Order: sequence, then structure tokens, then C-alpha cells
Amino acid sequence: MPKKYYITTPLYYVNSKPHIGHSYTQIACDTVARFMRRSGADVFFMTGTDEHGEKIEKSTLEAGLKEGEEKKFVDSIVPVFRDLWKTLGIQYDFFIRTTDDYHVKCVQTVLDRLYKDGKIYKKVYKGWFCTPCEAFWAENQAPGGICPDCTRPVDRLDEANYFFRTSEYQQWLVDHIKTHPDFIQPDFRRNEVLGFLKEELLDLCISRPKTRMSWGIEVPFDKDYVTYVWFDALINYISGAGYPHDMERFGKLWPADVHVIGKDILRHHAVYWPIMLRALGLEPPKAIFAHGWWVIKGEKMSKSKGNVVDPVDMVGKFGVDPYRYFLLREVQFGMDGAFSEGALTARYNSELANDLGNLLNRTLTMVEKYFAGEVPKVNQQSTARSPQSEKLKNNTTALAGELEKTIPNFNFTTALSKIWEVINMANKHIEDSKPWILAKENKKEELASLMYSLLEVLRITSILLYPFMPQTARNVWEQLGIDESIDRIKFSDAAEWGRLSSVKVRKSMPLFPRIELPS
Repeated sequence: MPKKYYITTPLYYVNSKPHIGHSYTQIACDTVARFMRRSGADVFFMTGTDEHGEKIEKSTLEAGLKEGEEKKFVDSIVPVFRDLWKTLGIQYDFFIRTTDDYHVKCVQTVLDRLYKDGKIYKKVYKGWFCTPCEAFWAENQAPGGICPDCTRPVDRLDEANYFFRTSEYQQWLVDHIKTHPDFIQPDFRRNEVLGFLKEELLDLCISRPKTRMSWGIEVPFDKDYVTYVWFDALINYISGAGYPHDMERFGKLWPADVHVIGKDILRHHAVYWPIMLRALGLEPPKAIFAHGWWVIKGEKMSKSKGNVVDPVDMVGKFGVDPYRYFLLREVQFGMDGAFSEGALTARYNSELANDLGNLLNRTLTMVEKYFAGEVPKVNQQSTARSPQSEKLKNNTTALAGELEKTIPNFNFTTALSKIWEVINMANKHIEDSKPWILAKENKKEELASLMYSLLEVLRITSILLYPFMPQTARNVWEQLGIDESIDRIKFSDAAEWGRLSSVKVRKSMPLFPRIELPS
């Protein structure tokens, strides 16, 4: 039976259209999910949208709709997210919306159970509240009336609300984090959470009075309140997996293998979510991976600063796969990265056009010139194989094993770097072997061996690149003349040399036409 692999993105808030940060998380998860599928795992990749809360109420009115038309507003935004994921080649298995009936019922079931178990109580809250972050802060947590997360002014609140007894589980969570070193990744994020948990953990406010905010899931035991948007949203990870409406499916999927999130929502996922699960008697997820932010000229992107990068614009200028490649190659996943069109253009021209594109174009051109487009038949034990060819073969077939260690751990930069080492080695092999001289001297066996080696490098690297750049991998595969769809090829096929049979190559347009920079 295939190994289960359940991977999630966070739910994206639909008060505005998606930006580069949303696409970054999606592309990372899609890459890992594609790799796991090709490795034989039974993958369940879930994404979706978070559709309740005060910011949705506000955005609804700003869009010219009336109070009470929030569902109409979110219905108009969700397709924008879906369309972008389709454009970026994101192959998710399930899309959840927090307005879906089964999710609403799940949230109410969870609330009702926790309330009956004495884990939820009502009290008057006096303190700070940050509307943009939908977050409560104690007096000492927001000095000067400024939110510690977004640095915007907070408001004073004095109202009765329902609270979840988070504090009861503080020591359990600390112990769990310390005994499960892979639970929060990267390591420095784990240390951040442990640092936060050194302070007293306050009980979590999980409701809003309808007099202040009505767009939310109604609290089942008090019709005057709706559920706090974050409490609602986190539950998607179990409601989407089948809890409690399809416990057979839930039993197969839970616990999730990894929640992939941005670093700004780490506390919600690494503190409140595992405690919610513990109170329900459910296991926490196996891992939470928090990635960094993309910054422009040293500043975090924001609509107010007008420096938000639109993924649709980038895809229009550079193409889907170059955009995917850049995001995964430019910065170690987990760290912050600087985004610029100049940096993207540089990688496009250097690594995609010059290295990969040039290798494919030169190889197929020579196969057409010297072998009438036919993949040459070679004896794998032939003495015509040079030591350099043997080294290229060994390095190429070793790649699959190396990527099996890096991709599941979200170490995309290392994985791509290793692939490019082989691509560059193949390009150097052409220069060193001088096939044009071999042809001139009629050294057919050596020339055939060289061409076959280059074609095998392209076949194997296309399999390895498939999780990162599926369209590019498909294009290379088709130009090699292979009829079988690369979408059905197993990752293990990349570890075997000599699988390319005698077919006729189908050389097409260059993979990556160079982008000419203004002089």
C-alpha cells in the first residue's frame, strides 16, 4: 500500500487578490507533492481560502456591496485564486473554503465539544485588539498601543467573549516541541516558538459579539456570537481531511505530514493549533514549516507601499516555469529573499537559457546533423566511453538519491544546484570532447557514445526537474522523442542509465529564448 502524504498550504484570506507570497507557498507545496507522487506516495495536497472576519466585512463594503453580501464578495474573489493556481500549474487534490457547509458544521462540532468538556468559558476582556491582525494583546504585549506583529495602532476593547483554555496545555506543548525536533522547521523558528512559550500563555479569545462583527460561523451554544476567524480557519486542516463527517478518510490522512506556512502566522500554527488538537484528543501535525518573506529593496511588500509583485505580471513577462524556478532557486526556503526582475532575468538568461536551453539545443542539433535525428544505438560496455563520460554518467544517476534527501525537506536550492552541476558538466563535456572533430575524423563509435550520454543526461534531468518545472520537463521529454508521458514516469527511473531507446528526436523551438536587456 502506498505511503500516505498529507501536505497543506495555509488558507489564503480573500480580502484582496493573491500576490507573490501566496504563489511562493503554493509552488513549494506543489513541488514537494509532485515529487512524492512520482515517488509512489498517496498524496493529498490541500489548499483553500479563509473567508470570514472583519476584514472581509470591510472589503465587502469597499467593493460597493451591502452589509450582508459578504458571501457574494468572497464568491467573486475565490476564482481569482483558483485561476492563478491553474496558471502556475498547481496540482492540488482538494480545495476548501471556510464557507463550505461541512467546514461550518465541523467548526461548530469542535466548539460544542470543547465547551461541554469545560475547555471554553466566558469572561469580560479588557485589553488591546489589532483589527488588521485580528489579534488580542495583553497590556505588556503592545507597548505604546502598537501591535507587535504589524506595528499598527491597536484599539482598546472592553467586552464579554468566549475563551479557550490554552494556558492549560502550555507545558505539554513545550515538552512536545523539545521531544520532536522536526515538529517546527527551520530550527530557528522552533527556537522562536520556545522563546515565546517562556512567557505565560494567555487563554485564547475565540469569539466576536455579533454587535461588532456578524460575518462568521455562529457559536453553537450562544447565538449572539460568531467564531474568531483564526479558530475557524485552523480547523480546515481536519475538516478538509474528513473530520467528523468522513472518519474513514480522516483516519487515513491524519496526522498531516506537513503544514507549510509563512513565518507571520507561525504562532497560530505552532502554538494554538496543536493545543486545539490536544484538547480534542487528536494528534498534532508531524511538521510545520515556516518560510520567509520576499522583500523589495529591503522592505516587506505591502499594498500601501505599492510594491506588491503580481504573479500574473511575472508569468506574462518570464513564463510560468522561470517564475517557479526563480522562487525556489534564489533563496533557501525558510529565509527571507530579495525579489527583483533584474535577478529573475539574470537567472533566466544564465541558468535557463545558457545552461539548460543551450544543452538541449546543441545536443539535438548534433544528433540531427550526425545521426539524421536518430538516437544512436550504443553498447553500454563500449570502450569508446571516456573517463569523462563515465563520471558524467555516475554523477547523473546519483542525483535521484540526493534529491530524495533534499526535496522532502524543502531544500530546493540544494536540489536545483545539484541538477545544474550535472547540466554544466554536460555542457563542458561537449567543449572538451569536441564532437565536431570526432565527426571529421570519422570516430563514429565515440561520437555515438557522446551523443547518447548527452541525451541520457537530458532524459534524467527532465525527470528530476519535473516537480520544479513541469512544463519545461514535458517540453524536453517531447523533444527527446519519447512517446510515454512524463507525467506517469516514476522518480526512480532517473537512477537508471541507458533507458533511452532508439527513437527520433523532435527538435523544436528553444526552451528559453534569451531576454534582451535594454542597453
